[in-house]
Parts: sequence; structure tokens; C-alpha cells
Amino acid sequence: MRSLRTAAALAAVGSLTALGTPAVAGARPQQGDIVQTARAAGQFKTLNKLLTRAGLASALKQPGPYTVFAPTDAAFARVPRRTLAALQRDKAKLKAVLLYHVVSGKVKAADVVKLKRATTLNGKNVRIRVRGSRVYVNQARVIKTDVTASNGVIHVINRVLIPPAG
Repeated sequence: MRSLRTAAALAAVGSLTALGTPAVAGARPQQGDIVQTARAAGQFKTLNKLLTRAGLASALKQPGPYTVFAPTDAAFARVPRRTLAALQRDKAKLKAVLLYHVVSGKVKAADVVKLKRATTLNGKNVRIRVRGSRVYVNQARVIKTDVTASNGVIHVINRVLIPPAG
């Protein structure tokens, strides 16, 4: 049963990037590093702003490779304003949240669906689940996959991941 779900998920994530087109509107494959690719896509303005504020933008320009589960601007809009404002005031917490979206190595969609969890650069694990043709990282649904950058890969998610306390 698990292999059938995995096959369905692989088919679904494969269809998101079919025909060799970029998985994110405006992003061109191999155009630059993760930060440049996210900036060019146009739907990660909040993420890019927070990466800069936390001092992580330059780190994600390094060779890596990295895998980023990138929340869109719409995902950040779902976060209560007070929570987002508090994170922006606390650089350490902001950094912890942002690093919870990054995994070391280049983990393509075909490999993500084989995992049950992944350790983030925050040091905490995210849970990975396949349900039917959908893939989830914790409660966030992966909505686009395999956006290639020179130093890794981006998988677009529809929610911001918040690391567990402790």
C-alpha cells in the first residue's frame, strides 16, 4: 500500500515540473543560488526579507547544497501579524524558524517521498508524509517541487513551519 501511495505521490510531484518548465512562475532553472532563484520567482518576498533580517541570506548563497522548503508570501500571510512581528524582533527565534525550513543536501522530490523525516539545519526534525498524491512536511503541503538552483533545490510549501519548543 505504501509503495502505491509513493508511486502516486511521485507521479503528482513529477507532474508539477513536467515538460522541463520551471516549477515556480518566473524562475529559470540554474539561474542562480537559492536566494537569487527565490527572489526571481516573485512569490517569496517575505521569505527573502526575513532571511536578510536574520542574517541567513548570505549563508544560503554558499555552495551548499541545500534543500529549502520555502513558504510563499501567501503562507506568511496566514501567520498572525503579532507572531510575525515578534519573530522579526527576536533574531534568534527568527533564525531558528527559518533554519527549520532548510535541510542539508540536495533532496529532490523523488527522494523526499521516500523519507519519513528529515533533520533541518535548526537541528530538529520535520515529519514527511505522503497522502494519496500529496506530500506534506509537518502540516504544510508541498505545492511545487524541484525548483533547481545552483546550490540546491527549493520545494514550495503552503504554510510556515514552526519548530517544536525545547
